Amino acid sequence: MRLLAALAVTVCASSAVACRPRAGEGAGVRFIAVIPKGTTHEFWKSVHAGAEKAAQELGVEVVWKGPPREDDRGQQIQVVEDFVSRRMAAIVLAPLDDQALVGPCIEAKAAGIPVVIIDSGLRWDGMTSFVATDNRRGGSLGAERLGEVLGGRGRVLLLRYQEGSASTSEREAGFLAAMREKFPGIDLVSTDQYGGATAETALQAMENLLVRFPELDGIFTPNESTTFGALRALTDAGRIGSTRLVGFDASAPLVDALETGRIQGLVVQNPFRMGELGVRAAIDALEGRPVEKRIDTGCVVATPENRATPEIAAALRPDLERWLR
Repeated sequence: MRLLAALAVTVCASSAVACRPRAGEGAGVRFIAVIPKGTTHEFWKSVHAGAEKAAQELGVEVVWKGPPREDDRGQQIQVVEDFVSRRMAAIVLAPLDDQALVGPCIEAKAAGIPVVIIDSGLRWDGMTSFVATDNRRGGSLGAERLGEVLGGRGRVLLLRYQEGSASTSEREAGFLAAMREKFPGIDLVSTDQYGGATAETALQAMENLLVRFPELDGIFTPNESTTFGALRALTDAGRIGSTRLVGFDASAPLVDALETGRIQGLVVQNPFRMGELGVRAAIDALEGRPVEKRIDTGCVVATPENRATPEIAAALRPDLERWLR
């Protein structure tokens, strides 16, 4: 027995690669890191559920970790670097900043870890795939809905999200381009103010804007937190109905507001599909299958009128508990 043990040690010492588990593996299980922008918004719970669905069906393990706040670039960088040092099999990342996260992603790729980017773009061509909404089109859809509600006339403002966020920047650009092209009778009174990373900061920004613009017909907001902050500000100011709101993303309070007519439209993504396809793309890359460089996960416009149709109802209230139990 001692001779056999000594022989095994000798074999491992002379061929360390053969005896060491592959990156991101333990007891034959592959670990896929999924890193959201934050962990508080309902959007990311849907991404998490989709990632878990793919993991369960493919026989891998998802390691879910991200910063609580969507403005903590430093912490997200640390999370990526930690997963690189832990040798995850692959990384699926929704970058908080389109430039600040490039360095850690380059490190991951250099370590042989495929990187799939989801939700928001990155100024880097080394990613395995980019799985996301066509955000510019989503912003355009928001403009079309607000223009329709206002009959093509009125005073409108855009409350932006935060600088460096590629996904919301694209939505904002799409909204402005479509509004200027298709609705010349609408006056864009403010387009340069930012709501920040939380609903509270968005509420404060919108309160200030409502004071500046007492005669305002419409508002567009490009994500969940800015939409909720704007809804609260309009409610507190008693301006629900007189100022129309079209936003982006769906959470229970926003869906309730849509159903009761306090919000006139929500551009709804498919974050569940985003998480699922992100993990599937990572596994395809690991197993040597071709992966599309750009995967569009789609979006729809939910309104008080169409909210009960099967497609829209499924987008507004996805079944997450099945996969997050």
